[in-house]
Amino acid sequence: MSHQYRVRNSEDIFFVTFTIVDWVDIFTRPAYKQLIIDSLAYCQQHKRLELYAYCLMTNHLHLLVSAQQPVILSDIIRDFKKHTNKKIIQLIQTENESRRDWILYRFQYHAKYNNRIQDYKVWQDGYHGIACDRIEILVQKLNYIHDNPVTAGIVLEPEHYIYSSAANYAGEDGIIDVILLDLGFYVANVNTR
Repeated sequence: MSHQYRVRNSEDIFFVTFTIVDWVDIFTRPAYKQLIIDSLAYCQQHKRLELYAYCLMTNHLHLLVSAQQPVILSDIIRDFKKHTNKKIIQLIQTENESRRDWILYRFQYHAKYNNRIQDYKVWQDGYHGIACDRIEILVQKLNYIHDNPVTAGIVLEPEHYIYSSAANYAGEDGIIDVILLDLGFYVANVNTR
């Protein structure tokens, strides 16, 4: 993992991205997506994760997060990735997955070159934690997260994408609760530029 991306102050809000090895499109089936949502909710309820924004794409996950003290954000992230790595493999092996052999081969190939992983490696190393220590960075990352499915051509409006917090920020119910950042003035000004 690159040291330049390591979370240094867990109290700050961080933009983090978790990416599947080889950018494999694993989050195309509802069971895999629900696993990530359930795991995030578990971390909120039991590990003191503070979730401000998220977007789950087919092969990566963007978050704006922090940790309640005395918990360290990097510990939550480590546990989240370890747990979801194991559960994704279990789902691949039990779900009706047409790409099962190919996906498992890719994940097994990447585990072979990592002494810390026994059988399958789902996530790339690291999580590229970027501190959102200025309002401009926070607004830019929030917009980037919510615009991801629009840029990918999946939806026309950010709030129409189910696996994102954009609906929460649009005043609608999302599939998971988030802590809403009061950035209305700043977001409106950034969006008009």
